[in-house]
Amino acid sequence: MEKLYGKPVILADRETVEEKADEILSAAADSDVAFLVVGDSFGATTHTDLVVRAKKLGIDVKVVHNASVMNAVGVCGLQLYHYGETVSIPFFTDTWRPDSFYEKIQKNRGLGLHTRCLLDIRVKEPTLESLCRGKKQYEPPRYMSVNTAIEQLLEVEQNRGENAYGEDTMCVGFARLGSEDQKIVAGTMKQLESVDFGAPLHCLVIAGKTHPVEEEMLDFYRTV
Repeated sequence: MEKLYGKPVILADRETVEEKADEILSAAADSDVAFLVVGDSFGATTHTDLVVRAKKLGIDVKVVHNASVMNAVGVCGLQLYHYGETVSIPFFTDTWRPDSFYEKIQKNRGLGLHTRCLLDIRVKEPTLESLCRGKKQYEPPRYMSVNTAIEQLLEVEQNRGENAYGEDTMCVGFARLGSEDQKIVAGTMKQLESVDFGAPLHCLVIAGKTHPVEEEMLDFYRTV
C-alpha cells in the first residue's frame, strides 16, 4: 500500500487507537487521514468513539463500509434475519471463567433464533507481571479455535445445568471466512469439538429453530 499510494502506512493496534486518538484527530483537522479497519467499520466501540470525537471537532467523516464476519456467516445458509444477539466467548483462565454469554444464548434459543459467537483474539495483550512493574511486555498472540469455544461452552452448561444447549445442539463452525481455503462445518457440538479447523480466524454459530431451506443448505456442510 505504501508503494501504491506513495505515503507511509502506520500499523495502529488497539493500544494506539485508544491512547493516541488525539494524534489521529489532530492530523485529520487539516489533511486527509484514512483509518482502515478489519471487518465492520463500527464493529468496535473505539471506532464509534473516534467518529463522535471527530464530528464534535468539526472534522468531516466519510465511511466506506467493509466486509464483516457479522454477515459473512450467512454463507452457511442460516438466514441473517433469524439471528438473535451476538455473544463474545473469551479465553478462560484459572481465576476468570465468565459466563455472561450463557443467558443471551439461552434467550436466543428460547426464541428459536441462531446465535453468532465471536471468539476471543488476544493480540498485544500486556502480561499482568509487566503491568505491575510498570513496563509493558506482551503475551504471545492467541486466537480462540472453534474447539476451545465449544469446550468452554459445554463447561458452562455443565455448571449451570439449565439446558440452554448441549452436546447434541446443532452448530456451524467457520474458519478463515472469505479466503480461498475457508472451512465451514455443520454438526453437533460434540462432533465439531473434534474437527480440525486449521489456522485462525474462527467463528461459531449455535443454531436455533431452522427452516427447511436452511436445513438444505446446512446439508452441504454436515460432518456426516
